Parts: sequence; C-alpha cells; structure tokens
Amino acid sequence: MAERTFLWWQELPYTEVCRWAKEVCDLAILPIGAIEQHGPHSPCGVDAFNAIGMAELVAKKSNAMLLPCPMYGSHPYHHWHMPGTIPLSYETHIALLVDIIRGAAVAGYNKFIILSAHGQVSTTLVAVHKLGLEGYFTLSLHWYDFLRDNKDVLEDYMWHADEAETSVGLFLYPQYIDMSKAEPGGGTPLIDRKWIIAPGMTPRPGMMYHFEGTFARPEYLELKNGVIGDPTKATREKGEKLVTRTVDYIVELINDIMTRWPVGVKPPVK
Repeated sequence: MAERTFLWWQELPYTEVCRWAKEVCDLAILPIGAIEQHGPHSPCGVDAFNAIGMAELVAKKSNAMLLPCPMYGSHPYHHWHMPGTIPLSYETHIALLVDIIRGAAVAGYNKFIILSAHGQVSTTLVAVHKLGLEGYFTLSLHWYDFLRDNKDVLEDYMWHADEAETSVGLFLYPQYIDMSKAEPGGGTPLIDRKWIIAPGMTPRPGMMYHFEGTFARPEYLELKNGVIGDPTKATREKGEKLVTRTVDYIVELINDIMTRWPVGVKPPVK
C-alpha cells in the first residue's frame, strides 16, 4: 500500500488495521467533538473538526491509529435547546464511547486515547471508568487541559466560539470561517466569575468547571449570537501556536505510554 502520514481506520482493509496493531502501534486515538452552534462566523462542526485536525497531527508524529470520529457528542445542560446544537443523551454517548473501544480492541489494540475538543467530561469520565472495570487502558483527554494560561498567545482565556476556538479554526479549516461575521458575545452566570474556571485556565482555590454545577444560564435564553468571548481577536498564527502546543504534549504522552508498554503489551488495568 502507499505510504501514509497518518492512518484512518475507515480507509483501511481490516487486514491492515490488524497488522498495524501487531507490528507498528497498538494505541488508537478516538477523536470526539460535537455538533454545536459556534456563532454566526463558524460552522456547527467546530468541535469535531478540531478533534479530527489535532488527532491527525498527533498521529503523524506517533504512528497511532485513528478511529472514526462520531460527529455528535454530549453537552452540559445549558447547551441544550440552542438552534444548531444536536446533543446526545448522556446515556447514549457513554454507551457509544464504550462500544467503540470494545470493538477496536478486537483488532488487537491495547491502548486508547479519547481526544475530545468539546466539554463533555460528564460522559467521557464515566465511559473511561466503565472501560477500566472491563480491563481497557483508556485515557480521556480534553484539548483545553493542554492549554494552561497561554497568555503569550491569547488576550483572554478560552470560552466558546471566541478568540481561541476561532483561531484554531483559521489554522485547521479556514474555508469554513467567515471573519466578516465575527462579533463579540457574552453571558452572565448565576455566580461570580471568580468561582468559574475557564477552559485552559489554571484554577485557583474554590474554582469550578462549568460541568461541576448548574450556574450557567441556558444559552438559548442568555446568548444573543451564540458567542462567549471575542472572536474578532482571532488569527491563524494564534491557532497554529495553540494547536502545535497541544499536539506536542499529546505526542509526548503517547511516547511515554509506548515506552512503558510496547506494542503487544496490554497495560495491567485489571
């Protein structure tokens, strides 16, 4: 077969999928995102596109196999009922993730990374622990956790359809971004923002992520344009820096895993 810089499971015959796990790399990445409105300037597939783009760059540097990305995801309660957003129920998403990992393991894959570019910790953490009880080595990574206080790149923290996400879009899929329609947005939570952790922010004592409480008002009531933050500050150069840092950290993590547990060795989870 022709040389490839990264491998998508769905583009290969099963024989090559199995050979790769046996001879090259038995770690598979499952990129997950969502179908969610991202303001008037960005597509509803932002989170899925981000996960796919970053996963491809990671695979180029690590030889990891790429599992097909399910475009739909789970959402915190305040995302629901917003036009453009199509949420899965929590039970559905948990079952989807668990079944994908179970199926991929049949082909000989022993290590799994769920790479999320969307805030869906409420389901990914449950899925990881259900898989752990069955003996699967699975990590759940959310890309914003690899972006701690990038004040040398961003003027603000990462929120939603904002400077950070729009910059990443300008780098990974500029054909879908219309900066002429970008405009600032915002909302008012039910508690002081000093208690709320922005994605990618180093938390201070007492701070909570949005998925740890019901202090965010529903988006369909709160947001005029679906944006939290200021996407007009986005640039391709900022996006390249954010993506490169995230990818490099994930590649370092994969190298550590594969050094400790080489091809064919299943980490003793159970």
